[in-house]
Amino acid sequence: MSETDDTLHQEDGAGADRAPGEDEPQSIAEQVRGYGIGLGLAAVLTLASFWALASGLIYGPAIPVALIALAVAQMGVHLVFFLHVTSGPDNTNNVLALAFGVLIVALVMVGTLWIMAHLDHNMMSMGDMIRMQR
Repeated sequence: MSETDDTLHQEDGAGADRAPGEDEPQSIAEQVRGYGIGLGLAAVLTLASFWALASGLIYGPAIPVALIALAVAQMGVHLVFFLHVTSGPDNTNNVLALAFGVLIVALVMVGTLWIMAHLDHNMMSMGDMIRMQR
């Protein structure tokens, strides 16, 4: 075995079983601080979504767009602070898995909306249905 293989198989205490994408092991205080920041941001975004709906300061038809933007920001906070998905070089598999999951969800949503729209377009109206029964 080469020297690099030996260093990969060495056990150096707490850092031996790190997940891919993790840099240096963090202290407990640093981990708690990171989770606390994530929790604070998630709470602020949640309260902002309730405020956007209840305040009346946002134009009515724009409320869904504001809620979608806040939801995307909320997902970003969860991915970075709680799931530790970053764009680092060692984290490529996680990013690709996330992108594939987003693609599948988008395909299911678009396909469902497309089918529902075509079914609605091709259905007979209730008035026509009642006239046929007479």
